[in-house]
Amino acid sequence: MVKSVGYHSNLALQAALLAACLISPAPAQRGTGELRLGVKDGAGAPVAAAVDLVNEATKTHQALGLPSDGHYAFKNLPFGLYRLLVTHTGFAAASEIVEIRSEVPQTREIVLGIQPVETAIQVSDQATLVDPSRTGTAYYVGSKDVQERRMGLPGRDLIDLIAQQPGWFLEANGSLHPRESEYQAQYIVNGFPIQDNRSPAFSPGLEADDVQSMKIYTSGIPAEFGRKLGGIIELNTARNSTPGFHGTAEVQGGSFATAGGFLSGQYTAGRTTGTVSAEGFLTDRYLDPPVQANFTNHGSNTAFTGTVERDFTDSDRVRVSATHHETWFLVPNELLQEAAGQRQDRTGEESQGQVSYQHIFGPALVGAVRGMVRDVTAELWSNPLATPIAANQDRGFREGYFNASLSGHKGRHEWKAGGEASFASIREAFGFNITAFSVNGAGIFDPDTPQAFAFKGRAQDREQSAYVQDLIRLGSVTLSAGLRFDHYRLLVDETAFSPRLGLAWSLPRLGLVLHTSYDRTFGTPAVENILVSADQNTLKLNNAGIYLPLRPSRGNYYEAGFTQAIAKRLRLEANAFRRNMNNFADDDLLVNTGVSFPIAFHSAEIRGVEVKLEAPRWGPFSGFISYSNMIGVGRFPIAGGLFLDDSAQQLLTATDRFPVSQDQRNTVRAAVRYQLSKRLWTTWTASYNSGLPVEDSGQTLDFLASQYGSAVLARVNFDAGRVRPSFALDASVGADLWRKEKRSVTVQADVLNLTDRLNVINFAGLLSGTALAPPRSLGIRLRTEF
Repeated sequence: MVKSVGYHSNLALQAALLAACLISPAPAQRGTGELRLGVKDGAGAPVAAAVDLVNEATKTHQALGLPSDGHYAFKNLPFGLYRLLVTHTGFAAASEIVEIRSEVPQTREIVLGIQPVETAIQVSDQATLVDPSRTGTAYYVGSKDVQERRMGLPGRDLIDLIAQQPGWFLEANGSLHPRESEYQAQYIVNGFPIQDNRSPAFSPGLEADDVQSMKIYTSGIPAEFGRKLGGIIELNTARNSTPGFHGTAEVQGGSFATAGGFLSGQYTAGRTTGTVSAEGFLTDRYLDPPVQANFTNHGSNTAFTGTVERDFTDSDRVRVSATHHETWFLVPNELLQEAAGQRQDRTGEESQGQVSYQHIFGPALVGAVRGMVRDVTAELWSNPLATPIAANQDRGFREGYFNASLSGHKGRHEWKAGGEASFASIREAFGFNITAFSVNGAGIFDPDTPQAFAFKGRAQDREQSAYVQDLIRLGSVTLSAGLRFDHYRLLVDETAFSPRLGLAWSLPRLGLVLHTSYDRTFGTPAVENILVSADQNTLKLNNAGIYLPLRPSRGNYYEAGFTQAIAKRLRLEANAFRRNMNNFADDDLLVNTGVSFPIAFHSAEIRGVEVKLEAPRWGPFSGFISYSNMIGVGRFPIAGGLFLDDSAQQLLTATDRFPVSQDQRNTVRAAVRYQLSKRLWTTWTASYNSGLPVEDSGQTLDFLASQYGSAVLARVNFDAGRVRPSFALDASVGADLWRKEKRSVTVQADVLNLTDRLNVINFAGLLSGTALAPPRSLGIRLRTEF
């Protein structure tokens, strides 16, 4: 184990800081807030009015009828400006702007008058187009985006929505890369961090139909978030419901024998809401295959969730949730593996329980305590015909997580302070048997590599953190400031202090907001297969004789940009950024087993620009076009990983610079939605990727053609060392078949990759396998709400 210099000498200081952070008010919070609404008439009697709440910047739109008592709580509202409209027959409409900036619930009492009041302020949705206080880059996905999402590959619904945002793109098998970072995307689900790899090859997918909103950002990161900081995805599930029973049912089917369904029911009685949901699918194209024939690519998934939320008083709320996910799939074969009769099975399972408690101490202070336990397992086994290697794996970890925080507002300040701790037990069993050191005369493994290998290991992961943050409003200027402390102990023992700073300057007359931010990051290594990557017996396999431990990355993120409202209908966002990182995280794939091992490069620099022009609503039209240009350069040597060829010595001692494996230089995304009639709409989307780097595999073109086919090789520019550019055009059409009050039946049909273009995502190399994007495919989804 490697100890950071001065760790023990600073232990008392760290403990003091942790205690201070848990009891002291300090800086800024960027989560969600709550609006408690009450509506009555001039005589003070409650009114069951119609309410419309809109924020164009966060893509929030909630329309509902109040119950007879005239009260309702809008929960999980992303911070920002909201247009609130209250209407009732025989009364003058009330309209105002509401600003949500704190986790402390905000109360609004609306009195409806019989006659129009001349002093009433009438506002439009345009006032919410730009957030004047946002100090970093953030993009939002609303409930409508989720409901009308394209039917892509199962298990990737949310991943595909995230990848539409500038600076994010997908590598093989739904692996998300925020600003060219690997293993650094973090989900925050209802306030709980999920930091393991959530791509379909590693974990069961997150349910999409329960999602109410997502906030996706890569800069201006609040100090309350740590560990995985390439990009943050805050995900909030549906929490708003009027009294009674409400349900959603969905069935879908499409190409590759794909079928799936979702069922959810929610019942609210008084202060208690209970929700249960179930989801399942099966498909013959689960992963991105290495060849066009799509061999052995079946997959299936089931998921169950149950939640109970109880408001014991207006100040006390408890939420308890439990989920269970299971996934089973085959690893798709290359041509030579299919001819040999190879079969590799993989399974994944996750069980999770969460409990959270919120207490409102007063009109300006709220506290929250959260706890979570998770158990995650994954297995792989190969049949005797596997070639050139038969691998097996059984890994898992159990995690206990605790979080406590205080947040509030006072004058110009919106502050938050808290701490968290994670305790995980990791186990790994991994082994292989080399069945062919060479195939068709081409050497695959170092001849000195042992033919068989087995590893078993266990370790305890201990991580603690504390933070303080503040959002300060100074007229047209908003300042965010935060400080985070982290302690990480697994293979190494290290600590870090991470300051976070942001500044926004709003020019309302111009509809312009300028912003800049600095984020210091401390990113922990990926937990999947980390023990075997660092084992001394694994080191002996490649005869390198050198051990470089996997350490947390330390980075400095810089960004400057602006948001501009145009003609009160369009929003233009542009950002320039640079990231400097030591111990830059990546992974290497063990041949075509689907098993990858965490590695880290000595350092990396990533810089780029992002531009997005969006029309949230312009008559019957809505849509966006975005462009990203990024350059990522890494530097050897490599730490960690599992390498079984002659390259290991060079990788562990070289100091060369190279394009990182996620270096997607140019990316364009576009979408347009048109409301053809009141109940009929269509959406068209297009995407262009300039192509990822191709690593030199050391094999001849004839051998590569025998593995992947000549058509796949034609999509690789070996002279330029890049996969050739990819392009996809997708189309959707949807219709409301029936709608009455809160009941509805809708249908949506999708065609993906209309031109049936062969798009290669990755091509064979030392650190990545070969993966192809889907050909033209069809899907249809029927949804009913009741």
